[in-house]
Amino acid sequence: MSASVLVCLAPGSEETEAVTTIDLLVRAGISVTTASVADDGATEIRCSRGVRLIADAPLVRVADGAWDALVLPGGLQGAECFRDSPLLVERIRQTQREGKIIAAICAVPAVVLEHHQLFPIGNMTGYPGLKEQIDAEKWQDKRVVFDPRVNLLTSQGPGTSIDFALKLIDLLLGKEKAAEVAAQLVLAPGIYDYQA
Repeated sequence: MSASVLVCLAPGSEETEAVTTIDLLVRAGISVTTASVADDGATEIRCSRGVRLIADAPLVRVADGAWDALVLPGGLQGAECFRDSPLLVERIRQTQREGKIIAAICAVPAVVLEHHQLFPIGNMTGYPGLKEQIDAEKWQDKRVVFDPRVNLLTSQGPGTSIDFALKLIDLLLGKEKAAEVAAQLVLAPGIYDYQA
């Protein structure tokens, strides 16, 4: 069984969330494509702390691909870029229509998903400092939240990136694969490692 994931990047994306998620997905054997949502289509992305990442392609070149999940790392500036991209918002809607997973972390649930009211019934979490921008009936104060009704996976921030990526692996390839990847990581106490 294989899976493919599209990870979007934008100027100001949070590098820990992006790189951790990409790394763990690749360890699981998932095909990862990174797409730049930068206004000018540049594939070199300067992240929130100045780290530079190179996306595989501008979003416009890969938006119509077939993906099992769409990953949206946080970072406030990156999330604002996502929010202001009609192409990305349409890609999110298309992913929903296809019944695929949308995985959003940190600022994205509040700044993008709630701003555009993309998940009217989706339970979610996000960066705690932006909690007030998420409907109180949807908010869950947990490191990772998956709502199977709408295939929405959300998480809180850089420190929850491993939890987020392992849960995505579990959803795409199963608990055994998540446990296999977790075993390589020397996880901090408290991070669910998918072992029996």
